[in-house]
Amino acid sequence: MLSWFSKFAEVIIVTLLGIVSVSTAYVSFQASLYDSKMFQEYAIGQSLKTEAESMYLEANQQYTQDAQTLVALDQLSVEMKSSNAEVSQLASEKYDAVYYGGVSDVFNAAIERTTVLNEQSPDDYISPQDDEAYLDELFGAYNEQSAAATDQMKKGDEYNSHGDKLILYTVLMALCLFLLGIAAVVRRNETKFAISAISMVIFTVTATLSAFVPFMGID
Repeated sequence: MLSWFSKFAEVIIVTLLGIVSVSTAYVSFQASLYDSKMFQEYAIGQSLKTEAESMYLEANQQYTQDAQTLVALDQLSVEMKSSNAEVSQLASEKYDAVYYGGVSDVFNAAIERTTVLNEQSPDDYISPQDDEAYLDELFGAYNEQSAAATDQMKKGDEYNSHGDKLILYTVLMALCLFLLGIAAVVRRNETKFAISAISMVIFTVTATLSAFVPFMGID
């Protein structure tokens, strides 16, 4: 085998240089595509995250406002039970004004549902703001947007992982090119063969690993 290699050493090494060069260029190109896709996914994910945070602030502001309204209604409910008719009447009027002016349809539905539950189980008080439907209506959009942002960032992480692997494979293939370049100028055929063999072992392993990375097309 060595004699056959010695006879065609230059042709073999030049051919191998061509194959490794093309492979290195391909892997490097794929790595750049993955990096580009990673930045794109991160940008989209960050945009979704910003929108989600805005939704949360808006929902939390409404939640806080409802909490203040609920406290006011509870206080007025106590005053409505006063033995003083005037105080009770004034409290009732204030209660109606606060209720119809500060209670949204969603919060009103939560109050009605929890009122029924509290009447059924007086010892286990449930706040309207603990109502699942109310919380879902208030924070549902935020939760969905936040989950979408997380999924988008995970895609970015996945592309980043593939890109890092391909960069490593590019470096290893560049090492193969370096070894083949040395083999091309070495005079001793045994040394040429040994260096070329080492280079091709590294290249074969690297090319195989690169093949397991999903192909990234141009959008």
